[in-house]
Formats: sequence, structure tokens, C-alpha cells
Amino acid sequence: MAHEEKAIQFLKNQLCIRQATFDDILELKNLYQGTVLTINRQDYSQEEVDDWASCGDDLSHIRKRIETHYFIVAVNPLSQIVGFSSITPQGYLHSMFVHKDFQGKGIATLLLKEIERYAMENKIVRITSEVSITARPFFEKWGYTVEIEQKRKANQLCLTNYWMAKELI
Repeated sequence: MAHEEKAIQFLKNQLCIRQATFDDILELKNLYQGTVLTINRQDYSQEEVDDWASCGDDLSHIRKRIETHYFIVAVNPLSQIVGFSSITPQGYLHSMFVHKDFQGKGIATLLLKEIERYAMENKIVRITSEVSITARPFFEKWGYTVEIEQKRKANQLCLTNYWMAKELI
């Protein structure tokens, strides 16, 4: 883990983690849709990712999450948002997305570590999330376990995902 901790520290020095603002909404929508349409295509059909991506069309949903969640973004030195995540005060990890062009660089790990830090600081003892087929191995790597496989409605279609959880204490 020492190597991973060094990599995370290096990444922390390269990226700025900050809370999302309303000015970020359009960039968040584009990141979300681009990632779903490109990265999640490996585990879902074209029809499924098209339906899932369309959930980002209503910008009021993003605005609402910025208002009600601890919603963070990772910003690179070029001021580009390269990832985001959000958690409710109850410990529901609503979102975790990394830009399609910045996958595999430790950004999701950095975001997850910040979400878990926030959760512990705010006495959240258990994080739950609905995790895609694509993201499941990432979450398992960090100690999240599948509680149930489920079908959840995206926009019009029901997609397979997993209800996962991690005890923080």
C-alpha cells in the first residue's frame, strides 16, 4: 500500500479537490454523459448507455445534488473537471464518475478517500451506493461488498447494478 499512498499523494499535488458550484453544472453533465456513453459501454448495451446518459439531460438534478450533498470535483491544472463524487448526509454515495479521458490515473481513488474522510468526520458509519457493473471491481478493491444485485430504472430502461456498502468503523 505504500506505493499506492505515494501515488495518491502525487495525484493530490496535481489536482485540486473542491466542492462543486453551480458554475460547474454543464461541465459535470458533459463529463457524466461522456463517461457513461464511452466507459460503461463495455458492460452495457448501446441502448442501455443511451438511456442512462439521458438521465443527465435535466440539469436541475445536478443543481439539487450540489445543494443537498457533499459534492466534490477533481480539477486538473488546466482547470478541467476530471472527476466528481457526491454523498448524502445519510451516507448514500450518489455518484462517482471520472472523465472518459482520465480513467485509470487514481482520480476515483482520490475522490473516494475524500468522501470517506468527510463521512468519518461527520459521524457517518456506513456508506452505501448503487454501483454499476463497470465500477464494481473498483469498489470491491476498497472494501465495499455487494449486498444485492438489482435492476434499477435509469430513464426508461432497467439496468443491472449492485447495492454495495462499507462499514467505516
